[in-house]
Amino acid sequence: MSIPALPTLDDARELLAGADALLGGALDRARAITKNGAAIDDHQVLSERVAYAATEARAAHELVEYAARVAAEGRGDAWLQATAAAGAAELVASLVARLTPALDDLGLGDAALESAFPAALRKKLRAASNEAVFRAIGREVAGRRGRNETPLDEVMEQVRSSVREFAEKEIAPHAERIHRHDELIPEEFIAKMAELGFFGMSVPEEYGGTEMGNLAMILTTEELSRCSLAGAGSLITRPEILTKALMAGGTEEQKKHWLPKIAAGELMVGISVTEPDIGSDVAGVKCRADRKTVGGVDGFVVNGPKSWCTFAGRANVLALLARTDPDMSKGPKGLSLFIVEKEADRGHAFECTQPTGGKMSGKADATIGYRGMHSYTLQLENWFVPAANLVGGEGGLGKGFYLQMGGFAAGRLQTGGRACGLAQAALEKACEYVLDRVQFGKATVEYGLTQFMIGKMAAKLAAARAITYAAALAMDEDERRAAPLAAQAKLLSCDIAVAISQDAQLLHGGWGYAEEYAISRYAVDALVLPIFEGVKPILELKVVARNLLAE
Repeated sequence: MSIPALPTLDDARELLAGADALLGGALDRARAITKNGAAIDDHQVLSERVAYAATEARAAHELVEYAARVAAEGRGDAWLQATAAAGAAELVASLVARLTPALDDLGLGDAALESAFPAALRKKLRAASNEAVFRAIGREVAGRRGRNETPLDEVMEQVRSSVREFAEKEIAPHAERIHRHDELIPEEFIAKMAELGFFGMSVPEEYGGTEMGNLAMILTTEELSRCSLAGAGSLITRPEILTKALMAGGTEEQKKHWLPKIAAGELMVGISVTEPDIGSDVAGVKCRADRKTVGGVDGFVVNGPKSWCTFAGRANVLALLARTDPDMSKGPKGLSLFIVEKEADRGHAFECTQPTGGKMSGKADATIGYRGMHSYTLQLENWFVPAANLVGGEGGLGKGFYLQMGGFAAGRLQTGGRACGLAQAALEKACEYVLDRVQFGKATVEYGLTQFMIGKMAAKLAAARAITYAAALAMDEDERRAAPLAAQAKLLSCDIAVAISQDAQLLHGGWGYAEEYAISRYAVDALVLPIFEGVKPILELKVVARNLLAE
């Protein structure tokens, strides 16, 4: 079969120039309409369209730049370049389709579209995203059984290779059992990951960590999630969130006390922010922490419910956000972050008590996927927390919201990596199945639609990786400035993981719905990705759009 003319990176750059022109006008008008983001809630749909389009444009740029850099270094091959160019073209096409219905609302009209994409460029866009291009990519990807061969430097390649070997040997054989029987993550997973230093990748060496950086952390998360999102891929996320909060606002004594234990895997961490009637409105947290001396020790007593506290049973400590100022009008300025110690419990329900009368109870919420971690609804009654466990000490009063949001930026970056890992697993299973499955006298990989779907999946995954890896490197340079990019990486990568897992499930036909095939697990696990660490609509409006439109 002849190979069609594949798009080049120069083609992709031309298309991106058009996308930038259209998006630039849309952003300018959206800023004016929303009063620099102050009136986003009055124009939510418009703001969402522009925010997502900007995310697609950023991913396309990162994908092209990555492919160009790899080519300049003499690495990769022609297929990597073609996949990057086709992936960028697909993102540009989606951007145009997303913004077109809003052009009149933006006050731009057809003239803006014609100016950004004249006839010659529209023709180039059609050619770059032609079905023949994706069929050719799909044949090549399937022939390689979907393997992730994304070029990395020598150190990062060693990181990925070692984690992949560990995950395939230690995690993968247990993943299905954990999912089907709703088991908690085995203790041996934690012990072996601690031994390999997985929990200390963002902890500075002076506090017992390895300080490998965010890209190494993302590669680790990706490979663990490829074998099991809930059984291993999320284990380092919660320690990572608390680590970031401590590094940003903890006292030196707190860093010296907690970080070495986190890095060594001695402490498992749960994040306790959301409440049953709060959801994404974190500033509205009502769980109270009132100053009180108990048993001669200065501290706080915590009262109230918490929900969706992942790994809360097994956790030794909870990073808990509570209201220390009863004046609700102060919103986020009345919240503080605490390190709440508790006994570890491996049950689906638990109850802890303190000699001073405090009580904490929790019950795991049944979920369709993401089993292994378990998310709990908690109730705290007069649970005493020493003042020494207030993150930042007395200076941390009222700063918990901001410390937690900084930690969530790291969590969102991690979720981008988790999404890439799960999508990679789905792509590999799809390739494996279509190569081996025979229908109507030939392997299903020989059919054009199958090839097209595989090609699209590979191109989307390449884009998800590009923006996620770029966000990781940016966070190594400046975590605060890179936080919006981490949010965009999370937004796009999670949607892509859902799309890829569902397409992979369809390629399995009826067997995609059977639990004996891993793809059914990937499909249900993927559904949680656009929800946690910032549910998609809130992430789009309150984080991505607000950042873009406030410029």
